[in-house]
Amino acid sequence: MHAKRQDPSAIQIGALVPLTRPGWVEAGQQLLAGLELAVADVNDAGGLNGKRLKLIVRDSAADPQKASAAVDEISALGAVAVAGEYHSVVARAAAARAEAIGLPFLCSSAVLDALTEQPSRWVARLAPPQSRGWRFYADHLLESGCKHVAVVSQSSVYWAAGIQILRDHLGPRGATLVELSSQSPSSVCNELAGSKATALVLLVGYPEPAVSIAKAVRQDARLAGLLIGAPAGQPEFADWAKLLDGQGAAVPFLRYLPERLSPLGQRAGAALQERLGGTPSFVAFEGYDSVAVLAQMIQTYGEDRAQIADAWPRVAVEGTRGTIRFSRLPGISVWQWASAPVQVADRDPADTARFRILRSG
Repeated sequence: MHAKRQDPSAIQIGALVPLTRPGWVEAGQQLLAGLELAVADVNDAGGLNGKRLKLIVRDSAADPQKASAAVDEISALGAVAVAGEYHSVVARAAAARAEAIGLPFLCSSAVLDALTEQPSRWVARLAPPQSRGWRFYADHLLESGCKHVAVVSQSSVYWAAGIQILRDHLGPRGATLVELSSQSPSSVCNELAGSKATALVLLVGYPEPAVSIAKAVRQDARLAGLLIGAPAGQPEFADWAKLLDGQGAAVPFLRYLPERLSPLGQRAGAALQERLGGTPSFVAFEGYDSVAVLAQMIQTYGEDRAQIADAWPRVAVEGTRGTIRFSRLPGISVWQWASAPVQVADRDPADTARFRILRSG
């Protein structure tokens, strides 16, 4: 049952974003900037069916329980839908709660394939599923000549799923994957020096221990020429370059941008640049697109939660990164944007403020 809105003149949607540690705060700030810009654009254009669009923002702080409670709170405040979240494990908890109470949830940025236990009516996702993106990343490793891949990881459903995807894709193509036994920077370097590894993939938290491990590897003369990879996207954020002081270049990562933004994307990108005081990441565009999708659904199908949920397969929205449509994909339990763009990129050693696109698909 919907709670009574505090402001009947506004249509409310929830926004889940990590804004405090241990969440990736910079990702949360980028996501929120995109969400807020899109809401401002909707309202500047006259709102939705004569009403303003309003965000109910809640900090998930990378905490699944906190996110689940926030979904309940957002629902109780009368929101017609909820969007956002960056961390996959947190998004999974939010999706489960949204499913349980019948609140449409558009996951902006989390990629874990198993976002819900069963096929979901209420949940859709913009980011490509992890299996697609990480196989694409594994192909880049192979094309770069990396036949012996080492992985340093922390305990997490997300990291474990990533390791399995990499192993399943690399093995049949003649490459090996070995998990290192320690997360200590010095121990990681020693293990690598005694191995045949040609690449180290960082599947650990940010900024720590990812930054300390990357620094130690870069400074170890025994490991000259070893490729460092970070498929989860740590090098996308400006703090990576600052914290690594030039040593964060040439670390390939996944991001979800096309080779060319749509006209809307170019306009939104300029506005996001002004808001953020720097180049917007793919996460900011995911935030913008989340609101663009929900706004069109509300404009077309009204404010009833069930009608919004039933409209996932019927929408076609011009977003910042292409036309967004949702469908069912094999092995994916939520409504999925099947053609979400994927890139492997890195920071240019000649100018760490500039990105190089290494692979697009």
